[in-house]
Amino acid sequence: MESFLQEVANNQALWIALLAWFVAQLLKGAFYFIKERKIDFRRFVGAGGMPSSHSALVASLATAIGLQEGWDSVNAAMAIIFAFIVMYDAAGVRFAASRQAITLNKIVDELFEEGEFHQERLKEFLGHTRFEVVIGAILGIVIAIFFTKV
Repeated sequence: MESFLQEVANNQALWIALLAWFVAQLLKGAFYFIKERKIDFRRFVGAGGMPSSHSALVASLATAIGLQEGWDSVNAAMAIIFAFIVMYDAAGVRFAASRQAITLNKIVDELFEEGEFHQERLKEFLGHTRFEVVIGAILGIVIAIFFTKV
């Protein structure tokens, strides 16, 4: 068990990816504060918003692995494919789900404004615009380049 914990503690790619995620989440909360002039702690931990922390996480992971093991390694190939799938999902499927949640919440608000219907509001911050995904990926790549020791 001690060996496992030591190996995890020394896994540079893992810690770089988590750092990129953390920085993206902090920026997400800061950008929300700058735009709305109020603090919403959900923006520091939630999905959606600028920049995409999912994209930062997977882009930094793929970059760190590529820098450490070589871009022609099997692990780099898997990490790159994984990153593309996650970023496609963030900008595609989850963004569409966000738009649907906004529309459904508006319908519920308008139709049942005066009635006794009690519908739980759907999460509207689920996905990202392509721009948010690209900025998250760039952030992750820069963090990985800066912190990866080869």
